[in-house]
Amino acid sequence: MFLQEGYGSTSIEAVAARAGISKRTFYDRFDDKAALFAAVVHEIIRQIRPPPEVPLLAGATLEQMLRRFAKLMLHAALSPQALALHRLVTAESVRFPELVRAVHGNDSEEEATTLIGDLLARALPDAKFTPDSRLFVATQFIFMVVAVPQRRATGFGTPMTPAELDAWADAVVGLYLNGCRGLKGGP
Repeated sequence: MFLQEGYGSTSIEAVAARAGISKRTFYDRFDDKAALFAAVVHEIIRQIRPPPEVPLLAGATLEQMLRRFAKLMLHAALSPQALALHRLVTAESVRFPELVRAVHGNDSEEEATTLIGDLLARALPDAKFTPDSRLFVATQFIFMVVAVPQRRATGFGTPMTPAELDAWADAVVGLYLNGCRGLKGGP
């Protein structure tokens, strides 16, 4: 209901009615609408993530691992549920700041930045990454991979084709690694 009707338009009464439960039962499970929304976000993220048996980083080289990870991120970020969630948060975050906290308060973003930052620190020891710079460069990688394709998929341009998305991921990884390799002596 959140993704179809919006956060502000989705009432507890409507949720309870659609679920076939009483409002009391709803409040036995969730403190409020924000708690339900956080649970919905958690479930969407669980559904769009690769299954646990799929390695996030696979490949023999840093470039191969980042390309695979970039393509997995694009697949997740451009799924219909992820795009609907992105639209919802973008449209209603000013009135409902708890939406941003629910989306960005999940562990998957931290897991991704830690994974990328640790990988870079191991693969590029000359860059002398600090914990803060690891977080920074990993966050930049995620934004470089996802931002433009996601914007285009949400109506700011023409959505990219699968071939364009593969080429995008490859180009981002190449550009990103060239930048990271230039960080010798510390970012």
